[in-house]
Amino acid sequence: MKSLTYKVLAFSVALLCTLPAVAQLPYMDKKLSPAERADDLLGRLTLQEKASLMDFNSKAIPRLGIPAYNWWNEALHGVARNGYATMYPMPIGMAASFDPELIEAVFTSVSDEARVKYRLARTVESRENLQYAGLTFWTPNINIFRDPRWGRGMETYGEDPYLTGQLGMAVVRGLQGDRSDGYLKAQACAKHFAVHSGPESTRHTFDARVSERDLWETYLSAFKDLVTKAGVDEVMFAYNRFEGYPCGASKKLLQDILRNEWDYKGLIVSDCWAVSDFVGEQYHNWVPTRVEAVAAATLAGMDVECGNLTYLLPEAVSKGLLEEKDLDDHVRRLLTVRFALGEMDFESPWDSIPESVLCSEEHRLQSLDMARKSLVLLKNDGILPLAPETKVALVGPNAADSVMMWGNYEGTPLRTITLLDAMKARIPDIKYLRGCPYAAELDTVATDIQAVLAELEGYGTVIFAGGITPRLEGEQMDDVKIPGFLGGDRTSIELPAIQKQLIKALADAGKKVVFVNFSGSTIALKDEDRLCSAIVQAWYPGQEGGTAVADLLYGEFNPSGKLPLTFYADDSQLKDFSDYDMEGRTYRYFRGTPLYAFGHGLSYTTFKYGRPKVKTMEDGTKAVVVKVKNRGRRDGDEIVQLYVSRPDDAEGPVKALRGMKRVSLKAREAVKVAIPIDDETFSWWDPEKGRVVSRAGDYVLQVGGTSADNGLKKVRIKDFRP
Repeated sequence: MKSLTYKVLAFSVALLCTLPAVAQLPYMDKKLSPAERADDLLGRLTLQEKASLMDFNSKAIPRLGIPAYNWWNEALHGVARNGYATMYPMPIGMAASFDPELIEAVFTSVSDEARVKYRLARTVESRENLQYAGLTFWTPNINIFRDPRWGRGMETYGEDPYLTGQLGMAVVRGLQGDRSDGYLKAQACAKHFAVHSGPESTRHTFDARVSERDLWETYLSAFKDLVTKAGVDEVMFAYNRFEGYPCGASKKLLQDILRNEWDYKGLIVSDCWAVSDFVGEQYHNWVPTRVEAVAAATLAGMDVECGNLTYLLPEAVSKGLLEEKDLDDHVRRLLTVRFALGEMDFESPWDSIPESVLCSEEHRLQSLDMARKSLVLLKNDGILPLAPETKVALVGPNAADSVMMWGNYEGTPLRTITLLDAMKARIPDIKYLRGCPYAAELDTVATDIQAVLAELEGYGTVIFAGGITPRLEGEQMDDVKIPGFLGGDRTSIELPAIQKQLIKALADAGKKVVFVNFSGSTIALKDEDRLCSAIVQAWYPGQEGGTAVADLLYGEFNPSGKLPLTFYADDSQLKDFSDYDMEGRTYRYFRGTPLYAFGHGLSYTTFKYGRPKVKTMEDGTKAVVVKVKNRGRRDGDEIVQLYVSRPDDAEGPVKALRGMKRVSLKAREAVKVAIPIDDETFSWWDPEKGRVVSRAGDYVLQVGGTSADNGLKKVRIKDFRP
């Protein structure tokens, strides 16, 4: 308790002084396990107290010394909504790094900052509402980004189940710690369970129906990884219905699969006010009353409700909708978590983390490193890196928008470096014009393109910082009413028309255009690919994003980011947004030719791949081994990607990512890269078992720096046997 102020210590003692012989009560004995303490405390609670503890904004119970606690906190890419914190790129940008080790390190830093913020929050006299100050974080979002129009896709780790699982597990490890001493550093939460990825405008009524193959192969895969391999301690159920049932009342999802098949022992939390959606004609209209709704969610598995219905649980008991004992497992689980966090004792092994970690220089540099590795060079005709003497102008609506760079579910960094800031640091008198708004409908004054061209007389190279903004794509944004956007989603993946017009005018005027696209999702860039000399996909890159982009443009580092999404050529390559069938979606099931393939990303050098071979390593494990050579004159990182396909399955994925490794190569250097393989590498849908299992048969292993067929080297595996 040495880190607590006198006021908190006094308040804690005051709470506990109401108890006779406190020291003799087992739940106060720190030598017992969190589960043992929770079990003892559970037996001392009234029905009303149990119900109150299941509320996300749980009030104090002074007679037992239980402090108030608010379960709702966010850390999507840094501690959010709680003052200053280091802000990293949005998850979709972090996914472009294909780097689980770096992402785990990032979220270790995030949990360090979170621990300090929590400790500081607990030193205030009033502790009735600690929303956004607790240790239970509702992240990561591991839904599959199945359609680029989904506004919340920027919160995810892309369209591939394997990549999402690998990176999601890294987030869990970074946030939760190793738990070797029985304590939990912070709690991660896998969301939104399950089969959820838009539309935003109908999420409170939508019923997602998918084949069993799509369910297990695509929509549940990453959740299974986080539950069975990473030990995620919380799962949040989604707003939508699944096969007719609200996800929060789905026995199939919450009991049959999550609890029984995967043996999940952690907490289940509702999405916010999702249980209220069970009631009412404008929502799911699944039960007639709110008391029936909260009873149904509780019986299905909900431990904590983000909403306002748990006060009805005693009434549900009195009406025979459930029994008091039906609450016991839920309360036991949530109390166990609170003891494991050290939250009930006001002390933990992380109390010694210094306040100086908040927005520290080390974390700033880590954010810069993450931003650099997130950037994807989509096209380069040789103009990049820019020569120092190149006369350049900076144009575009995203050049000076710091808030755009934070994405959503954001915190507040001490400083944000926009692209304009970074360019001014290099060229103090750089020519800068906003040029146009994000979309013409957002500006009452029409853009005068000829006036822009006149201002750029004498400038041969233009860096155009365009794209979109989190103010146009995101979570259920009903106030956005301009063409191309609906409720946070998009109705078209085309770049807004005014930006397309300006880029074309710049190219027609003979300018060499370097297009830096900021967005949380795929943009159709077919015209821009033809008109621009280079294109950089910058995502929403966090507080150091401007520096990272400028460093890329001038060759301060060699880009290595790879696309975690398919960049389709245009809207014609997309299916009906509300259709959850995976056929025709993502690189795994898309049979056409995209503009830029999943896994695509250029470098300032080139890499040559040899013929891959399957070898037995010294430790007895197997690996795909391939020689990779840096053929250029610059050092660079390559992300070696391993894909698997099964020739006899015409209805299955074209290919599926099953391994990846980042390698750093000096100029002209060649190395042998080994990507481990095991039975799980050959996991495939088995229609007889109705599950994805390690399955015997013939396979093709494909290795390269992209998912595009012309960039892959192949080795065939005949008659694999698990």
